[in-house]
Amino acid sequence: MPVLRITKEFRFEGAHALPGYDGRCRNLHGHSYLMYVTIKGEPLNGTQSPKEGMVMDFKLLKSIVNEQIIDKFDHALVLRSGAPLAEEIAQQYGNVVTVDFQPTTENLICHFAEAISRNLPPQVELFSLKLYETAGSFVEWYASDNK
Repeated sequence: MPVLRITKEFRFEGAHALPGYDGRCRNLHGHSYLMYVTIKGEPLNGTQSPKEGMVMDFKLLKSIVNEQIIDKFDHALVLRSGAPLAEEIAQQYGNVVTVDFQPTTENLICHFAEAISRNLPPQVELFSLKLYETAGSFVEWYASDNK
């Protein structure tokens, strides 16, 4: 059977700040994120399953990414653990996600790759992620570069 790749697009809104950074991104600011999730595997073959010929049901991929990423990070403020006022902001406004790293797009994509990979069925693997923070700026993650 051939190995195929399937890709699903996701969009979410989020804000972050990069404390200590020497540019404007040290300030609290937001992004309209666009993320492409690509998995690879062999299509189901030789069964009577209605999913015959599928690498993975897009609905299942959507469910995994929504549960692990979108439901947590959409309309969230992402701050590094221990950031000043993080607790107060969370109490006042709700969705504050704290992470153990500087919440750059580069670090977020690595975090997302780990979370998605852990939750995929055994017959497929995460091939790549592409995460846009603006229409012209994105970060790519490839499994082959991260073995």
